[in-house]
Amino acid sequence: MADGIAIMAEDKKQNIVDTVKNYSKRLFGFIRGKVNTDADAEDILQDVWYQFSNTSATQTIEEVSGWLFAVARNKITDKYRKKKPDLIEDYQYEGEDGDVYFKDILLAINDNPELEDFKELFWESLFDALEELPVAQREAFILNELEDMTLQEIANRSGESIKTVISRKRYAVQHLRKRLQYLYNELSNF
Repeated sequence: MADGIAIMAEDKKQNIVDTVKNYSKRLFGFIRGKVNTDADAEDILQDVWYQFSNTSATQTIEEVSGWLFAVARNKITDKYRKKKPDLIEDYQYEGEDGDVYFKDILLAINDNPELEDFKELFWESLFDALEELPVAQREAFILNELEDMTLQEIANRSGESIKTVISRKRYAVQHLRKRLQYLYNELSNF
């Protein structure tokens, strides 16, 4: 009986080690894209690994990737609950191409009911627009933008060339920009 428990403990330990090795880089990139500093991302990643290691049955989690990213999203949300910037401008940033992005606004928790209504409308509109895309384009966009996989990782996973994946993502972005332009215009007026 003691041997069985020791084997189970060793299996759990190995499962945790393998999971950390397989997901650390992607998970850190995902978290880093949603917080302000590397230190914040490292703290949240550490919390995710702590929660994973304290889950009694790590081997029975059917979709480890989904579970890890869900926990990471929850930890990011918790962080934003603790620290709420007062100005909407605190959430936006300008990209290299000069476009203003409001990604953090859409992920942050805020007590402003108008902003919450807008975020709900945005997510609903985004998922409706994603459903209109061909499956390959939708997957390329979701994996790259929402799950923070690199385009090369997506190409490797799908067995497609990187150029094909880039093209699919570009078509998806073009479609989404058209469909969501009215929301961008509305958000710019906040």
